[in-house]
Amino acid sequence: MSATGTGLASRAWLLGSAVVVLVAYGVVGYLLFGFNLVDAIYLTVSTLTTEGFATPVPLSDGAKIFTVSLSLFGVSVFVAALGVLATALVDGQLAQRSRRRSMQRRITDLRDHHIICAYGRVGRAAAREFEADGVPFVVIEVRPELEEDLRRDGVLYLIGSSSSEALLRAAGIHRARGLVCAVDSDAENVYITLVARSLNPDISIVARASEDAAADRLYRAGADRVVSPYATSGRRMALIALRPEVVDFLDLARRGTAALRIEELLITDESQLVGHTLDQVCGSATALLIRRAGGELLPNPSRDTVVQPGDVVVMFGEPGTLKPVE
Repeated sequence: MSATGTGLASRAWLLGSAVVVLVAYGVVGYLLFGFNLVDAIYLTVSTLTTEGFATPVPLSDGAKIFTVSLSLFGVSVFVAALGVLATALVDGQLAQRSRRRSMQRRITDLRDHHIICAYGRVGRAAAREFEADGVPFVVIEVRPELEEDLRRDGVLYLIGSSSSEALLRAAGIHRARGLVCAVDSDAENVYITLVARSLNPDISIVARASEDAAADRLYRAGADRVVSPYATSGRRMALIALRPEVVDFLDLARRGTAALRIEELLITDESQLVGHTLDQVCGSATALLIRRAGGELLPNPSRDTVVQPGDVVVMFGEPGTLKPVE
């Protein structure tokens, strides 16, 4: 707990103790002036709550002076309680603003990162994959109640709507490598895709589609890949049933925690690898597949194959052999 939080807790405990002492002071005082226990409690509570009271027995001058003292003490404790409450609210707001400014500075320093829109079940799964691969990312979440989960998970985040241009700019969309639309609403994902594509024409967008009809709209909006969790789950279950060992291996390789990994390398027009052979490009890693720019697939290519602009080379090997290629 921070020093500020400890100080507030101490003051709140002192105020609680003061209220107990004040009630005891009032009850004991009225008992000494001859009132029974029920009347003493009634007079004390009525005085402290400034409700006012009337008693069948007139108050003596001493009881009146005691009532005035009890009222003054009660008002003092009430004012102190308001002060503690106001301090807690102000300190909480200041701490939140400071935390968010620090978060924004860290986000501003990011380059070639990914943006995850929504921190639901799909968004969290994507975040864990990025963390496993050491890929930087930012989460945009519209629900403030999930901020505690985001802080606990130690991820960079912004609170607000993912379809907001201002928020996407704050997330560094112009510097980002990719965007994952994981919002539950297909319509929202379409709009986010449109806005993101207009802000960064080169960004890679992967969007979630709950319905098959939404996939076409997402592609037209500018998504590079569309994933349906339900269809993907069905295909995965079928693959596990048919080829369980293959699926298990691919899972381990994709997580990057196993001794072997599968990676892909895009050969851009400006790449210095254009014109080189696979033997020169991959080193000791194994080339499994080349996808040409026109869509042609070359499975198990020869190491003498010359890479061309637009090629995507899928490689397999140990992390140490893939790192230089990355």
